[in-house]
Amino acid sequence: MAAFWTESDFDDHETVTLVRDAPSGLTAIVAIHSTHLGPAAGGTRFWHYADPSLAMRDALRLSRGMSYKNAMAGLPMGGGKAVILADDKNTKTPEMLAAFGDAVQALGGRYITAEDVGIGEADMVAVAKRTSFVSGLPSGDGSAAGGDPGPFTAMGIYHGLKAAVAHKLGRDDLKGVHVAVQGTGSVGGGLARLLARDGARLTLADRNAVRAEALAEELGAQTVGADVIMSVSCDVFSPNALGAILNDEGVARLDAPIVAGGANNQLALPEHGAALAARGILYAPDYVINAGGIISVALEYLARQSGEHCDINEVRLRLKQIPERLFAIWRESDASGRSPDEVADAMAQKLIGR
Repeated sequence: MAAFWTESDFDDHETVTLVRDAPSGLTAIVAIHSTHLGPAAGGTRFWHYADPSLAMRDALRLSRGMSYKNAMAGLPMGGGKAVILADDKNTKTPEMLAAFGDAVQALGGRYITAEDVGIGEADMVAVAKRTSFVSGLPSGDGSAAGGDPGPFTAMGIYHGLKAAVAHKLGRDDLKGVHVAVQGTGSVGGGLARLLARDGARLTLADRNAVRAEALAEELGAQTVGADVIMSVSCDVFSPNALGAILNDEGVARLDAPIVAGGANNQLALPEHGAALAARGILYAPDYVINAGGIISVALEYLARQSGEHCDINEVRLRLKQIPERLFAIWRESDASGRSPDEVADAMAQKLIGR
């Protein structure tokens, strides 16, 4: 693994910690990008990387994205991310989670962790046995925020996607609007259900074809292969799987006037935001539209720290503010000629003092 400070995605990160616990088999990276606004908050990803350098790249990119996401969401939190390097069998043990919890505890509250890809609610409960610097825990009360942040992420994307349709297509409703949804897991599947409720026409794809087909049958949607979803002619392409899909080839394949989805780090390189704009494609910056999950877990954590109850209605109110931020970005983009991602990055960097 190359020295992290030579990585192209290193962005003056405050701390990058390599965690190794041989007895449990844990290898993890915890990247803290900024604590300018508060403790660094961001989930833990459990993933098998063919090359460990890809894990470092993920940790650096995702933690920077969390700094921007938390700042743009108006949260008193900085940005961080953890990556646990899984083996090729995705082995996950209680001992490994305990060791990871100890590593988070050792950071003394500079990093607050929660769920991400490959890590669920039960895993966070296990981690919480070793550290208090964790969120996304079950609330046991439907009136309180807590637990799986996926549904809140999906709801925020739904609000943001509607805003994109209004801005680009001049439509105040989604009836008959054709949305191609890439990824049908917790976030993509939740989004698809919300869109179907509003009468949108859906085309679904997932690497797990069985899951995509089951959801399509439930919603009366169509499915295509995961390798062709980006080429579907539609009104909105909604990426809700892994990131870096908007590269040279991906941008060229798009046949949609809008990209609005929840995947992190959708742009493979900064210039791909300009490439979308050059094609007249409206882009919803990912860390703005997908902030629903971190809004939920951050408010849950802050309420628990102060001994208060985090009302789920407060979370829902904050989610409805996502379109306001997107509209501000698009207005500035239209006025300045800069791409939406460039405008959003400048806003976020100012907020975190950079």
